[in-house]
Amino acid sequence: MPAAPWSSGPWIWGPRLDLAVFFGSAVIALGLVGLAPRLAGDGGALPVWGFLAFVVAIDVAHVYATLYRTYFDRAELARRPFLYAAVPVGCFALGAALHSASSGLFWSVLAYVALVHFVRQQVGWVAIYRARAGARTTFDRVLDDAAIYAGTLYPVLVWHASLPRRFEWFVEGDFASLPVAPLVAPARVVYVVVLTLYAARAIQRAISRRVLELGKHIVVLTTALTWYAGIVATNSDFTFTVANVIVHGVPYLTLLYMYSRQRAQEKKSVVGAILRGGAVLFVLVLQLLAFAEEMLWDRYVWHSHDDLFGAFLHERVLSPAVLAVLVPLLAVPQATHYLLDAVLWRRRDTGQAQARAMGFQ
Repeated sequence: MPAAPWSSGPWIWGPRLDLAVFFGSAVIALGLVGLAPRLAGDGGALPVWGFLAFVVAIDVAHVYATLYRTYFDRAELARRPFLYAAVPVGCFALGAALHSASSGLFWSVLAYVALVHFVRQQVGWVAIYRARAGARTTFDRVLDDAAIYAGTLYPVLVWHASLPRRFEWFVEGDFASLPVAPLVAPARVVYVVVLTLYAARAIQRAISRRVLELGKHIVVLTTALTWYAGIVATNSDFTFTVANVIVHGVPYLTLLYMYSRQRAQEKKSVVGAILRGGAVLFVLVLQLLAFAEEMLWDRYVWHSHDDLFGAFLHERVLSPAVLAVLVPLLAVPQATHYLLDAVLWRRRDTGQAQARAMGFQ
């Protein structure tokens, strides 16, 4: 009998969209890293257009995309009212307590929570692809997770071993300066070994099953490349931002759009009303929310983009006591997104709309 034909899948949304979202976003990010000497400001600073394009339009906007999965959906709110009330209130209370003790402590805790969130999102994408492929062995799960953790945490270890850098997660000094330099060399060996084992297993599975599983491998490869390029290979705010933000935010925005389309078919809600305006209105709502938040941050906390926000709101220099309340309050959407994202996409919480948005139905 003739051999079975080769398959490039499985895919989440289909080969074209998956490749555009995961591979395309990484190509753009790495291309911008390569063009950094021409595009970045002095010392690799993020220019104003980069701040708008990457921080506001992607990073902050993807935070607000969680609203389509939660607070814009009346039926979802009624299903878990305590969770959706307690998380933002708890984030504010804990943030205010941390900031009152030390603003540096507040930003460090938020930075490390953000780091976990960014890493775990990549683990989640790989888990979806693995489930779509029917790979349910403990070995594959552990190796997949190890590949993502190696590809992300080795660069983070190098970062901690070489502080200070020309970039930071949120503010200068948010990552702790730790005596981890002796661990870099052995960690590099683990990094190479784990990624080599992953590649060997990918080849073995492809040959035995005649299935390439390109989607999953692209996520693992591009995660390793962008984290290495943005943290280890370069040292600028521009390269870190483009390598970090694009491959994280674009897939999440796509997922929320696909979910919202499916959910709008089940329930009448704010989501459905917005989606009647198509993808443009879906994105525009997020851009307006992101711009408004960044305007408040800049006018009352950062004071760094008068050219962007000066015409919209009068700048105020606030006392430390007021900032101890305002800063945690402004951080609530971000912190809420981090915590809810760890809950919303679990398999046991997957309804029909979510399953269809992830390619399972």
